[in-house]
Amino acid sequence: MQLSKSKKITALLATATCSLLNANVQAQEVKGENDWKFETAILYYGETDRVSLVEGVVSATKDFGDQHILNTKLVIDTLTGASATGAVPQANIQTFTRPSGNGQYTVAPGKLPLDDTFRDTRLQLSANWTQPIYQDTRMTVGSNISREYDYLSVGANVSAERDFYNKNTTALFGLSYQFDSIDPVGGVPIALSNMLVDSGQFGVGDAGEAGFNAAFDLTRESDSDDKTTIDALFGVTQVVNRRMLVQLNYSYSNSSGYLNDPYKLLSTVNSNGETQSIVHENRPDNRAKHSVYAQTKYAFDNAVADISYRFATDDWDITSHTIDSKFRFNISDTDYIQPHLRYYQQSEAEFYRPYLNAADSLPVYASADYRLGEMTAITVGLKYGHKMNNGHEWAVRAEYYQQDPKNAGFENIGVLSSQDLYPSVKAFILQFSYKF
Repeated sequence: MQLSKSKKITALLATATCSLLNANVQAQEVKGENDWKFETAILYYGETDRVSLVEGVVSATKDFGDQHILNTKLVIDTLTGASATGAVPQANIQTFTRPSGNGQYTVAPGKLPLDDTFRDTRLQLSANWTQPIYQDTRMTVGSNISREYDYLSVGANVSAERDFYNKNTTALFGLSYQFDSIDPVGGVPIALSNMLVDSGQFGVGDAGEAGFNAAFDLTRESDSDDKTTIDALFGVTQVVNRRMLVQLNYSYSNSSGYLNDPYKLLSTVNSNGETQSIVHENRPDNRAKHSVYAQTKYAFDNAVADISYRFATDDWDITSHTIDSKFRFNISDTDYIQPHLRYYQQSEAEFYRPYLNAADSLPVYASADYRLGEMTAITVGLKYGHKMNNGHEWAVRAEYYQQDPKNAGFENIGVLSSQDLYPSVKAFILQFSYKF
């Protein structure tokens, strides 16, 4: 499962970045040197006719005094539903072999091929320790481990931040290292090898179970593979005046190793757009990403505006722009509402193809994963929060998300002109959080 892995700076570095803006607030909220502070949340994310996710998070923070702070976090995800394979819809019924090689499923005419075996559970544990190392200088070290059915990820991070000019300026430098082991169901497919179907639809023939299993094994290069990711982050936060705070970050990320999604496919079609074979995708084994992030927070008398912009680019030729805005308005001393609007736009990867032409030679790299294609996405939501008399706080957040893939100039040949190759992905998000 790589639904959320293609994104980004690692979660630990993102957390370190956010800590620049929240450090003073967190210090004030800690009830005492011997008290724990807990933050819990449960989130539901549901796509229309596709993936659904339920996530629970428990974060515990303890201040031991003198800025010696321990933070631990537990995250549990469960995912079910259907995931787009990358194959194109056709005017006839299509048959696909399940990733394990055991069993098949069919896709109705005119329907986007979805793998309905998509389900997983993820357990993630992380811990971070922060302490002063010099005057106005703090260091944070941490580690994390995440386990899914077919994925294991372990990592470590270290960052240092220093205050200048009466603590009105804070500089941050952070590094993280992540090692991921991928153990896909059915093994790691050979890049651009044909997906076998025992019905003979794509030339395999009725070979019987033993013959099919032997042929299936020939399309696998190993049982597992791995990748490593190194991230670096440089950031500066500046207090402009008593109402305004600004932040500017630069981040670099380099991933190497197995970067394919073992469950993604491509259709090879003839001049009339009819599928002749299905092949497994292949991506480069290295990816370098750069991003620049700017954020400002402004406090009005009874509200706080939070606006950010991120520009990202990589050597896969994907360029993206993200504008995120929140406006927290205090209804009373105990209640607030916070509208949220986010807009995202990205270009396609240089090797993205909605399909392959059977008359052409196979390219070195190719993927039909819509997450690597041109797209826009928008998130609109509203959060309501309430602080109770005992100091505890709860909040509920509801959002609507829509992702619209675009045609990046590819011709829809033959029968494909009547098919929807770029359907929108729509999702509803609901979250409840509680702090005590």
